[in-house]
Amino acid sequence: MNFELLKPAISEITEHALLSNEEKLKNICQFLQQNISYYNWVGFYFANHETQTLHLGPYVGAETDHTVIPFGKGICGQVAESNANFVVPDVAAQDNYIACSFTVKSEIVVPLFVDGINIGQIDIDSHVINPFSAADERFLEFVNEQVATLF
Repeated sequence: MNFELLKPAISEITEHALLSNEEKLKNICQFLQQNISYYNWVGFYFANHETQTLHLGPYVGAETDHTVIPFGKGICGQVAESNANFVVPDVAAQDNYIACSFTVKSEIVVPLFVDGINIGQIDIDSHVINPFSAADERFLEFVNEQVATLF
């Protein structure tokens, strides 16, 4: 996967003057799911620091019951506390994993920072074991840098 070829489209989405931020985030999710074969569920969670919870934002993929996740719970909740990327090559081997679907085999979560504060994250599930590389991490960090300009 040549992620460099995808970067201009991400920038174009975030810079689109006629779309709301919600529409931009949804379009990014759709773009990623359509252009990266192993990105089967793509979504954003946003932090409420007062309640120490994450709240589901725009996403594409199978419906999820996990619309609110406490900090520390599951992969997303751990990223809310650690402020670090978390790659799970095989969710079956992960102790603190919130199962979304039996089809999910791996997950990557990359925090979203605005002015140095972790305001949320991009969360991606895959139906493939161990598809995520350092290149995915760097690309998703770029995606989040672009998304951060919306806030």
